[in-house]
Amino acid sequence: MLRWIRQQLGFDPPHQSETRTVYIANRFPEHDHYVPQKFADNRIISSKYTVWNFVPKNLFEQFRRIANFYFLIIFLVQLMIDTPTSPITSGLPLFFVITVTAIKQGYEDWLRHKADNEVNGAPVYVVRSGSLVQTKSKNIRVGDIVRVAKDETFPADLVLLSSDREGGTCHITTASLDGETNLKTHFAVPETAVAQSVSRLEALVAIIECQQPEADLYRFIGRITVTQQEEEIVRPLGSENLLLRGARLKNTKEIFGVAVYTGMEAKMALNYKCKSQKRSAVEKSMNTFLLIYLGILLFEAILSTILKYAWQAESKWDEPWYNQKTEQDRNSSKILRFISDFLAFLVLYNFIIPISLYVTVEMQKFLGSFFIGWDLDLYHEETDQKAQVNTSDLNEELGQVEYVFTDKTGTLTENEMQFRECSINGIKYHEISGRLVPEGMTDDSPDGYLPRLSGEEELFLKAVSLCHTVQISYDQTDGLEDSFRHANGISSQMEYYASSPDEKALVEATERIGVTFAGSNGENMEIKTFGRSEKYKLLHVLEFDANRRRMSVILQTPSGEKVLFTKGAESSILPFIRSGEIEKTRVHVDEFALKGLRTLVVACRHFTPEEYQEVDRRLNEARTALQQREERLAEVFSFIEKDLELLGATGVEDKLQEKVQETIESLRLAGIKVWVLTGDKHETAVSVSLSCGHFHRTMNILELVQQKSDNECAEQLRRLARRIKDDHVIQHGLVVDGASLSLALREHEKLFMDICRNCPAVLCCRMAPLQKAKVVRLIKTSPEKPITLAIGDGANDVSMIQEAHVGIGIMGKEGRQAVRNSDYAIARFRFLSKLLLVHGHFYYIRIANLVQYFFYKNVCFITPQFLYQFVCLFSQQTLYDSVYLTLYNISFTSLPILVYSLFEQLVHPHVLQSKPALYRDISKNSLLSFKSFLYWTLLGFSHALVFFFGSYLLMGEDTSLMGNGKMFGNWTFGTLVFTVMVITVTLKLALETHFWTWMNHFVTWGSIAFYFIFSLFYGGIIWPFLHAQDMYFVFVQLLSSGSAWFAIIIIVIICLFPDVIKKVLYRHVQPTSTQKAQLTETYKGINCLDAMCCFSDGETACAPVGRIMERMMGRCNPSRLRRLWSDPDPFNSNDRSILTLSPMEATSC
Repeated sequence: MLRWIRQQLGFDPPHQSETRTVYIANRFPEHDHYVPQKFADNRIISSKYTVWNFVPKNLFEQFRRIANFYFLIIFLVQLMIDTPTSPITSGLPLFFVITVTAIKQGYEDWLRHKADNEVNGAPVYVVRSGSLVQTKSKNIRVGDIVRVAKDETFPADLVLLSSDREGGTCHITTASLDGETNLKTHFAVPETAVAQSVSRLEALVAIIECQQPEADLYRFIGRITVTQQEEEIVRPLGSENLLLRGARLKNTKEIFGVAVYTGMEAKMALNYKCKSQKRSAVEKSMNTFLLIYLGILLFEAILSTILKYAWQAESKWDEPWYNQKTEQDRNSSKILRFISDFLAFLVLYNFIIPISLYVTVEMQKFLGSFFIGWDLDLYHEETDQKAQVNTSDLNEELGQVEYVFTDKTGTLTENEMQFRECSINGIKYHEISGRLVPEGMTDDSPDGYLPRLSGEEELFLKAVSLCHTVQISYDQTDGLEDSFRHANGISSQMEYYASSPDEKALVEATERIGVTFAGSNGENMEIKTFGRSEKYKLLHVLEFDANRRRMSVILQTPSGEKVLFTKGAESSILPFIRSGEIEKTRVHVDEFALKGLRTLVVACRHFTPEEYQEVDRRLNEARTALQQREERLAEVFSFIEKDLELLGATGVEDKLQEKVQETIESLRLAGIKVWVLTGDKHETAVSVSLSCGHFHRTMNILELVQQKSDNECAEQLRRLARRIKDDHVIQHGLVVDGASLSLALREHEKLFMDICRNCPAVLCCRMAPLQKAKVVRLIKTSPEKPITLAIGDGANDVSMIQEAHVGIGIMGKEGRQAVRNSDYAIARFRFLSKLLLVHGHFYYIRIANLVQYFFYKNVCFITPQFLYQFVCLFSQQTLYDSVYLTLYNISFTSLPILVYSLFEQLVHPHVLQSKPALYRDISKNSLLSFKSFLYWTLLGFSHALVFFFGSYLLMGEDTSLMGNGKMFGNWTFGTLVFTVMVITVTLKLALETHFWTWMNHFVTWGSIAFYFIFSLFYGGIIWPFLHAQDMYFVFVQLLSSGSAWFAIIIIVIICLFPDVIKKVLYRHVQPTSTQKAQLTETYKGINCLDAMCCFSDGETACAPVGRIMERMMGRCNPSRLRRLWSDPDPFNSNDRSILTLSPMEATSC
């Protein structure tokens, strides 16, 4: 227990040495001096809190917020000294805010714990005490022998010991780790491969020595020492022997492996970033504004304290006859009295810092996040998945995104490829109903008719069905030795596993056409041409590599002839062609590419016996070389793959998700740059980028790939920079691979960033998971500090999802790691458009106006209190009753702004989606700029001055306002100011509201009504539990005065009328794109000024106001209301803003 606590606190790391020794089946040495190494358990942890650290960690994070920390200090001050207000006025709201926030964040983390528990509690089988035992995933220990069955994921990083396949091989997919869906083959060492039963594994005596855990998915160095008959056999271990956690077993019934890295030490977990608290740009702006208001507060408190002592310099004001000092007061320290008075003024004015702002923001974010889950446009019916919100703290950040980083496989694509067309001997063919039909012809042959193939067509199809590394699985068989026998009659139960999705699509296409690949046993390959079986001997496989960009097989035909079949990219095949329809095929390949198809060129070469002997000799020499093996193999491959005969080309469609191209184009129009980060091959990634619209066909593609040294990389970067400068008129797209990116960021980061800024689209291929996160961090921390969003569907995307400001997981086919670690989860990439352009837009304008309005109404609230001190000789007398002080932000003005922040819509969602450029109006945090902040602050001060001095002019000269000749007192004066203030700030919000619902009406007019009703009850009854009731009958007397009513109406109009004029003028003279879009939502032909007050059915609601405005301003000039777009948009039936102007016919004005 003590060691576990030390590990949790970071004082006792699980391992210290550079290597680890793993005893298979945990069969440790029996001598006494052996000290076992300490390894992590197999639990995965994505949560942020535990039961032990939730309270201190959550309190620490909450008190990082300036307002929370400030109110804690105020609360402590109120406890320590005598202040004008009760400690409850600060302590109760603070406790409420902290509690609500803690509950919300605790609930969200509980969901993460729940997801972790599902993973950690998954059932697994381990070999213990000579039998197969079921246990939970979290109980796996390093050294345990684990059994994994077909289509299961590996629960830890395992070294493969054996499988049900001959030779100890198995096939896996690592789609959730590196995004690649191709089949990878892994091997067991010969000494353990024979241990295919539990009893033989239990008898196995072996030790594994390997490196300590590291994040690199493609690197593993170790060795296994197997003891057989008292003889130790040492075998090297590499990445081909390691099965990574998160990968999935395919085409193999079961395997046994020994756990070497568990839990958070697995390579998948090491590629996760630590989950940090993300804070939105709006929250950072709030903290900045709070600091400014804190400065205003300190200034007012210091000024009031100084003026108090300046005033009391005269003895008649220092100790008036009605307020004699005690002996203790006279003898107290002046410095302590000054500090005490300063703190008292600080408490008196502390409401200028709105603590309720945070709780309102938390409630807005929490309640507002439900709209994403309820949005039927974000619901995917086929998979029955709705959008999911894992954290609501970043809702408004969706409206500020400037860069989108997306994965390719499973995010942009469906992981499904389909053969579309091909070119054979210069003739283009389509596949129609399983038949190859030349272009321009239709398939009118009867069903069941077996078409005759020409010699060129048959050779092409044979080349396609033989030149690959496809594996076959039969549901009814346990091995591949029976594959030939089962090829007939049960083809529907045959499943292909391919080294690339292209190969699988091509082999499936040839099967439909009639040339079926029936299987391979390692030495022979069999195909069936319209039922006629042919066996080919597989002599050599020339594997694909990024430099050659092609792969080949050398086969012996049934007639004994040696032939080479090769396929690859156009640029890597056509230069080596000796014969064939080169020009026609090149034209067809270009046509395929323009359609967004992935293209491959197919060729062959026939060897004479002498040529093949030379080829075989040189290949064997290169493959057995110990020095410069890769260079010698490349030289031999070039020698073999020449003098080719062109057979044709294929066009395969990598099936994109629906509306990916439209989504990327919408994001581009919204001013968002899209980067694709993928672990896939260069050619595959570029092809998909072209087909999905990420790269345009007219775009100049720049490449920074296969750079070997810093100097080479620097020179290439300078060349690219010159090309961008010379061709500045056209758009550029950049392609960079992982190795070149590392070199570029090492010494030439600034130059690389300059190139990226000038490229609207960037594609990064062959990226490791942490490299993806590094790219996101690079943009995120650049001088412009843009807001970034990362979206992906696999475990390999988790790091970048956590690094970006906003992380979105796709509920795809690659597991749930990305979804569990994301901020938001959606079922399809196309949903990203509405999530950003509509929900992001709404959330941002709502919360930005909420923040500005909160500061405005608190300035209106506390400034009269400051001005009142000039009247009461800075005696710290409060202007408002304590109940009004407490309820102003909690009851009287809280609900209208909360409802506004939940439902406000400046324009209809349809318009936001059809006009993505509107997203630019709110970019760069424009609604919370310093200019906007200054406007709202000055507006608050000006309204407060009108409240105070308007009421003072009415009552300041001891005017009798009652029918019986009695005068109002100070509480009546304060109540008059407070009444005017509540009405004005509520109506100000009504002016800002564009989208009126019944709930907006209810809380707006209901809040004003509630204030009046509450004040009548509060002041009209003697409450026995109150020790003093200064407000008794005050409100009733105030309302009984006609002069008071007149003052309330006049002051409210004086405050709000200039604001109405300003809004109307700005809409006429300098309308924003959003305001122009609002014009498209109202009916044509409505009178200009009536449109300011019209409802959805067109009836005029405020014609008298219209006539007054017409007299002041004249009739509208339609030329001053230019529409931004010509196409009409549907009218938003709920937009009833009294300040929304409509488009109009010239004859209507």
